[in-house]
Amino acid sequence: MNLKKIKLQFIKKTNPKVGLIVLATDVMIEKDFLKVFKEVSVDLFVNRITNYNPVTAENLKKMINNITSVTENILPGEKIDCVVYGCTSGTIISGYDNIKKEIKKAKPNASVTAPSTAALNALKRKNINKISIVTPYIKSVNDDVVNFFKNNNFKITSNTYFDIESDVDIGKVDQDQLFEILSTIDHKNAEALFVSCTSLPVLNIIEKLEQKLNMTVLSSNQALIWETLESINRNNSIKGYGSLFS
Repeated sequence: MNLKKIKLQFIKKTNPKVGLIVLATDVMIEKDFLKVFKEVSVDLFVNRITNYNPVTAENLKKMINNITSVTENILPGEKIDCVVYGCTSGTIISGYDNIKKEIKKAKPNASVTAPSTAALNALKRKNINKISIVTPYIKSVNDDVVNFFKNNNFKITSNTYFDIESDVDIGKVDQDQLFEILSTIDHKNAEALFVSCTSLPVLNIIEKLEQKLNMTVLSSNQALIWETLESINRNNSIKGYGSLFS
C-alpha cells in the first residue's frame, strides 16, 4: 500500500458569515433570507430555538433563556459577522437590548439584528412617521407591537390584526388572500404599511403591494434582511423586494 500525505492550502478570503436564529415552528424566514442572499456573496448558517404556542407575551419571554446556547451552536468557536434573531414580537416583549446581551455572550464580536429594531431603522431611513400596522397575532400581542412603535414616536394611522394563536398557523396563511386583504384595508393617511411577523408570507408580494397602494410596504423579514446586509456592507443591487432596497 502506498501512503502519501498531502498538505492542502486553505482559502484566505471568505464571505461574511450570518448566523440566523429561527423559531422552531417558523417555516418562512429561511426561505426569505435564501431568496435575497442568493443575490449577494454572503454565507448563511441557521440554528433553531424552541418556542411555545400559543403566541403570548408569557411564552415569548421563555425563549430568552435559550438564546446564548443556540447562538453558541452556530459554527462553534468560529467568527460570525452578524447574528440575526428572527422573532418580531419576541424582540419587542423581551427587549432588543436583553436579546443582544444574550447573543453577545456567545458571539461577542458579532453585530446583532432583530426585526422590530430593523423596522424602526428602515422607517427612519425612509423618513416615514405615519404607519399602518398589520399583525397576525392575538389582540394582546398585537397591542404590544403597536405600543412599541408609538413609544418610538411613530403615529399609527390604522391597525389590523388576524387573531392567530399558533405560529405554525401563521405560516399557513394563503399568500394570495393575504395580498387581497392588505391591498383592500383602509390605510388612511399612512406613509407606509408595516406587516409584522417573520412567519407570515409577505416578502414575495411587497412590490405588488407597493404598486397597488402607492406607498412604502415593509415586512419583518424584509426589514431584517435589509439591516443584516447593511451591517455587513452587502446591501447593494437588491431588486424585487420593495423600495426599501432602492
